[in-house]
Amino acid sequence: MDKNILQVAVIGGGAAGFFAAISAKTHHPEAKVTIYEKSNKLLSKVRISGGGRCNVTHHCFDIRELVKFYPRGERPLKKAFGRFSPTDTIAWFEKRGVKLKTESDGRMFPTTDNSQTIIDCLMKETQQLGIGIKTKTNIKKLKKTEGGYELSLDRGGRLHADKVVVATGGSPRPNGFDWLRELDHEIEEPVPSLFTFNMPDEPIKKLMGIAADPVSVKIMGSKLQSNGPLLITHWGMSGPAILKLSAFGARELNEKNYDFKVLVNWAGEKTEQEIRAILKEVAGEYGMKMIHNVNPFGLPGRLWEFLIGKLELGDAMIWQNMGKKNLNRLVHLLTNDEYQVQGKTTFKEEFVTCGGVSLQDVDMKTMQSRKSPNLYFAGEVLDIDGVTGGFNFQAAWTTGYIAGQLA
Repeated sequence: MDKNILQVAVIGGGAAGFFAAISAKTHHPEAKVTIYEKSNKLLSKVRISGGGRCNVTHHCFDIRELVKFYPRGERPLKKAFGRFSPTDTIAWFEKRGVKLKTESDGRMFPTTDNSQTIIDCLMKETQQLGIGIKTKTNIKKLKKTEGGYELSLDRGGRLHADKVVVATGGSPRPNGFDWLRELDHEIEEPVPSLFTFNMPDEPIKKLMGIAADPVSVKIMGSKLQSNGPLLITHWGMSGPAILKLSAFGARELNEKNYDFKVLVNWAGEKTEQEIRAILKEVAGEYGMKMIHNVNPFGLPGRLWEFLIGKLELGDAMIWQNMGKKNLNRLVHLLTNDEYQVQGKTTFKEEFVTCGGVSLQDVDMKTMQSRKSPNLYFAGEVLDIDGVTGGFNFQAAWTTGYIAGQLA
């Protein structure tokens, strides 16, 4: 090994690791850059993201708005996004022949609708730059040396690096961060984020596959609330409204042991007063029609019938016979429909954790550790996570780019 050549080790073969390695080699072409991945799979999350299409980033170019999509990392990310933003991500990929498109909800995908396009682009870039890639190479320990770091492999053997970028992703188990604790880094305890709600005893599960948009969902007894599409599944509820709630409530819901009640407003952000006014108007105009035949809020037909059924009014009930008491019951049901949650389902392959290396220990302008010089962090190993929609990948591109540039 030539001691005069800068040795940069990137630990982790995911999105952040690849982007960090590419950035390091681009900004420091004289350096020897190597990616070390413990498994035999590279860019596995990129492959499965967005149903195999890869949700590369989000069409949100105002940094002040962008950071609001991150339950952890909002303020520190302002500095980082100032250096590499979604605009830069789009330009980076397009310069390499990968065009992105924006969908109605702001998510951005390659025009091919195939994650392999993104994988091929990143692999081609590493090959052209001469970046080394070693799979099945698990780094179990980092030790500071006078000239950088000694990397211990779990199968025995040691490597040397002048600079190290850690991009190992999140870990569902606290002991997954022990090797970083040994370097005096504070670790925020990992708990799941972006999970769906299990409702084993709720009959609404029989409507699996039905979506309502928009709805508003609250966690009873807390300040947690979110709006957006909701999907009914065979185990409970999912969709952006639920996933966003799970992300912002990750720690609080973990403390509740995933046993809590949710209140659903099926009319979105409409108030009880607004809904009552609409229902009175419907009763006046369609008085002789049966309730289940007039759906004033555009809900899916089966869902509307399910909700009406909860009131047990009888199949033949017509609007003009509702009366004030039943009208009030319907208003309450539409705005505060209560469901018991008992457990969660995490997307095992796409899991996102809340927790990781404390941002207090990292200079977000450089991604360098404040505890260990020449050690940098990128991606989900940090206590940064976003809601669904391309935000986690954007954080990976941004932190990877900065860590590699300054490593």
